[in-house]
Amino acid sequence: MIQLRKQEYLDKVHACWIGKSIGGTMGAPYERTHDFLSIKGFAGETPRALPNDDLDLQLVWLQAVEYIGVKNICAYTLGEYWLNYVTPYWSEYGIAKSNMQAGLPPPVSGEYNNLWKHSNGAWIRTEIWATLAPASPHIAAKYAVEDASVDHGAGEGTVAAAFIAAMESAAFVLTNVRALINTGLAYIPADSRVAKTVRLACSCYDAKTPLREARDRILAENADIGDGWFQAPSNIGFVILGLLYGEGDYKKSMLAAINCGDDTDCTGATIGSILGILGGTAGTPQDWRAYVGDEIVTACINTGVSWVPITTCTELTEHIARLAPAMLAENNAGVVLAETAAGVADAAEQMAALAGQFSALAALVPNAFLMPFAFFTVAVRYLDAPELAAGGKARFGLKFINNVKPYGNIPYSLTVRLHLPEGVGADRQVFNVYLPHWTDLTTECETEEFCIELSAGEQISAVVSVTVEVAAEGHYTKGYVPVVFFNRIGGKV
Repeated sequence: MIQLRKQEYLDKVHACWIGKSIGGTMGAPYERTHDFLSIKGFAGETPRALPNDDLDLQLVWLQAVEYIGVKNICAYTLGEYWLNYVTPYWSEYGIAKSNMQAGLPPPVSGEYNNLWKHSNGAWIRTEIWATLAPASPHIAAKYAVEDASVDHGAGEGTVAAAFIAAMESAAFVLTNVRALINTGLAYIPADSRVAKTVRLACSCYDAKTPLREARDRILAENADIGDGWFQAPSNIGFVILGLLYGEGDYKKSMLAAINCGDDTDCTGATIGSILGILGGTAGTPQDWRAYVGDEIVTACINTGVSWVPITTCTELTEHIARLAPAMLAENNAGVVLAETAAGVADAAEQMAALAGQFSALAALVPNAFLMPFAFFTVAVRYLDAPELAAGGKARFGLKFINNVKPYGNIPYSLTVRLHLPEGVGADRQVFNVYLPHWTDLTTECETEEFCIELSAGEQISAVVSVTVEVAAEGHYTKGYVPVVFFNRIGGKV
């Protein structure tokens, strides 16, 4: 059991958001530059926090947690919040949003035809999960993956989100930057581009490579995915350079990261968040804190849809503090917020042990999604791509999962029926499935994957929607799963 002193936790959360605002405001004027910079502080003469989508989107996720509860937070539900509340259409945001509006649910929305799935849009919005799950990197990373997969699928952007969320959560109890980096690495694949770039940044620091040269080496390492242009691996590398080359100095760390260029508001904001959690408000430079104040300025939220605005970092901290106990309890975190704390001497060991059990990234299958219905869940996987050309074929897989924990250990007899649009046929249209339950001999509670092959006529719609109906004998619940294909490969529409 890890006990965190509540007042210290609140101070760290507040400093996290203040730091987010400091870095975002300082870095914003230099975003998109490829030059190595030499800034010394804020660009504007008038003190005020600038709007930042890094923080904006997290207010939307906060509202989701408040309104539908922790246990209902997943890629599927966050996608609906995205459609209602998030206004931008740029880069991966726009691709994911267009995919969802066309009928592709998360995480397929972040995977299909997405040139930006390795970019920065997700790891820059992980503080909400870290502050709701302090000292619980396995939980923060799990929710960060659900969040990131909406617009990054199984790409490096999602890997980066798990890495940063784990670091930020661990920062509530670990004080050594290198220990934080190692914690983050424990939650992502060792052969991922993010992990390789982080190790490169660490090796440059250890070899006393000058900062600019280290930055250039990171850009060269990732030249094949955009030369650092808003791509997650390089910009994560810049964050690591800032943390290491700053050597514990808040200002030196943030300036080092921002001076690497590219997505400067995001790298600076993440440095500010991590250092805010590490050092609290006492470790935040008071002159920089005074420059941005406590205000939150939003720019990317549709405030006309049942929106309860949060306008200050203090207010945001209060909301998070009310929700954190539920997040920790729901996920059996083994972390308690108490008036007095007994110490966290073995926290590093506990978090290292949990990292070996982390499976959120491994479970993220490209072009696949889950749709829950009361006592069963339907898993859909596009075996090729969500595309069906006129006169062509397409395949998808169906697997059925027994939701035994909330609904009891009972087997079911399912009838699966495909409702097909005009001009489309299937090799099986109605079939029966036995959905097993746990027994003394096995804990398997899901079926094999059933492969469905579709055949298209010479004239089909531009968007083909096949509806999978699932009914269980003796139960009133029926599940209807739309499986969408795009007619984008030749043929007549």
